[in-house]
Amino acid sequence: MLSYRFLFDIAVILLSTKLLGLITKKFKMPQVVGALMAGIVLGPAMLDVLHETEFIQQMAALGVIVLMFTAGLETDINELKKTGKASGLVAILGVLIPLVGGFVVAYIFNRGEISHASTSSLLQNIFIGVIITATSVSITVETLKELGKLNTRAGNTILGAALIDDILGVVALTIITSMADSSVQIGIVLFKIVLFFIFSGAIGYLFYILFSKWMERYHKDMRRFVIVSFVFCLLLSFAAEEIFGVADITGAFIAGLIISNTERTKYINTRFETLSYMLLSPIFFASIGIKVELSGMSAVILLFTLVLLLVALISKIVGCGLGARICGYDKEESLQVGVGMISRGEVALIVANKGIAVGLMNPAFLAPIIIVVVITTIITPILLKVVFKRQQQIKVAYAK
Repeated sequence: MLSYRFLFDIAVILLSTKLLGLITKKFKMPQVVGALMAGIVLGPAMLDVLHETEFIQQMAALGVIVLMFTAGLETDINELKKTGKASGLVAILGVLIPLVGGFVVAYIFNRGEISHASTSSLLQNIFIGVIITATSVSITVETLKELGKLNTRAGNTILGAALIDDILGVVALTIITSMADSSVQIGIVLFKIVLFFIFSGAIGYLFYILFSKWMERYHKDMRRFVIVSFVFCLLLSFAAEEIFGVADITGAFIAGLIISNTERTKYINTRFETLSYMLLSPIFFASIGIKVELSGMSAVILLFTLVLLLVALISKIVGCGLGARICGYDKEESLQVGVGMISRGEVALIVANKGIAVGLMNPAFLAPIIIVVVITTIITPILLKVVFKRQQQIKVAYAK
């Protein structure tokens, strides 16, 4: 029998995320923090009203795709090109330093009672490092849009670095899983990644030409442009994930970039903003909080969670901030880039589940990983507002 429970879940999510968003806004914090807190309060960690369902998972996945698509629509390609070198270095250091940090933490704790897996402890330790290399830029994008800072130099660097970060994360995951699973072939995976960007460039150029001409011919009814844009976004996201093994959000962002220079970009973006604000984004943000479950965690696991959280925070700020600093960014911009790359998200959870499936990670580590993902996600918008406000205060002080 068809269950209509999902209607209740949506209603509760929409109302709670908006109410808590308004409360956090009153305390001068980004509204996204309230949306994240709504999931924690109503989920298994506290009131136990909402639970993760397949419907919520799928709607959350669609929500983050639309969020990254609109980020692509709002991105200035010329500015993104200018930050290309910095984005590359930020991404590389933002992967290497968390990888080392996660490995050290896992090495210390894996010598104790929580190591049970059959795979060698060395691979387990490296895998924990791989998990915390993942960056979820979707929360940062939403916060930067809310602050009006998405198209700053720091904002573009974060976007570029996050894309490269995703690719490096896939490569790292492939290498480590191939050591535990002989069916994974590194060469084929790397070839598919390169092929995806070639495919995106070719199909993107063709789509841009045809789409632009179609706009000129049928400019009176613009609603059809929104539908075609969405179809293109979904297909490129699907191709990225299912065919080439690249994150679907990377495909969504590239789809947005391709359409960003067309004549009706602003109109298309406003329609997607409405869809995202009204339904998809609240479900996505709440779904992160719903994942938190605190029951059954031992003292050792709690300590591991705390240490891993500190390493996850510090390693991204230091690694990504250092990369920006080397490329000539001032201290404030470097700090903004570092803070903007803190948030982990669905990528880390997907990697963690993959590790459990191939015996690379003890299931006891899953709860700490989820908690790290949620806390870094909540703290990122708060810290972003602080560092951008601080930069503004410094500019005002110098002006005087």
